[in-house]
Amino acid sequence: MTILQLRYFIKVIEKGSISNAAKELFISQPSLTSAIKELEDELNIKLINRHNRGISITKEGSKFLGYARNVVEQMDVLENNYLEKKKEKFIFQISSQHYSFVVNAFVDLIEEYGDDEYEVTLRECRTYEIIDDVKNNRSQLGIIYLNSFNEKVLMNYISENHLEFKELFTSQPHIFISSYHPLAMKNLIELADLTEYPFLSFEQGDFNSFYFSEEILSTLPKKKAIKVSDRATLFNLLIGLNGYTISTGIISKELNGENIIARKLNIDDDIHIGTITRKNEPLTFISKRYLELLKKYINTAS
Repeated sequence: MTILQLRYFIKVIEKGSISNAAKELFISQPSLTSAIKELEDELNIKLINRHNRGISITKEGSKFLGYARNVVEQMDVLENNYLEKKKEKFIFQISSQHYSFVVNAFVDLIEEYGDDEYEVTLRECRTYEIIDDVKNNRSQLGIIYLNSFNEKVLMNYISENHLEFKELFTSQPHIFISSYHPLAMKNLIELADLTEYPFLSFEQGDFNSFYFSEEILSTLPKKKAIKVSDRATLFNLLIGLNGYTISTGIISKELNGENIIARKLNIDDDIHIGTITRKNEPLTFISKRYLELLKKYINTAS
């Protein structure tokens, strides 16, 4: 087994086909196919399934991918520090629900490691898509919330897809509102206070069930409700329509401006924010560093 073989395997998974990977690696398709086959023979496991539409990773291959990424990343660190060699492209993918602290840490990571070349992806997307991204290796990490209502259903779904959830922090529910909102002067909000104001939430597409909702209290009837697909639109409507949404209470003035504020919601529930990763697959060096950078933002959670 060689570092080059590991790089080849990682590239094949990233590109989704041997032919596309071969083009980017500037080698012939038969040579790349042979390298992967030799790696499989040496390990005595099947890493990928080959079919007409490209390739798909096997269960054994998914587990091996995590170790391969770790080894390659550590080798890159050694080479960059001790050899006069061009740095490898910095690669990282994460899928998340709509949280400003996720974006803040993502920016810090790029500033720390992205001096030369990088290819990074931050997907703020639907709950189902986050789980699917991690399952299919489109993202190294997923970030979602669980609470007493959705935990059993989502944990079963996560486990069925050979993934695992690890809690990062727990927060009391807050509402996000405009600083000009009639409720802005109250430090503690009651559910009854919100009846006449529009409730804003992120739509979940075909998986628009209460369990996949990004906001707690999804089953409570709302007199006025608006679904949106992106965070900028949601915040504009919070300001323009005196709407509200429910989240963790962690807000970034740098990203969201001075006009959005958080107020504690008086309900008996907690929001548990955590990561989704592939089961039994070690975190890559970059993923570990990202989570370390995330801590300085989530330490403000109440």
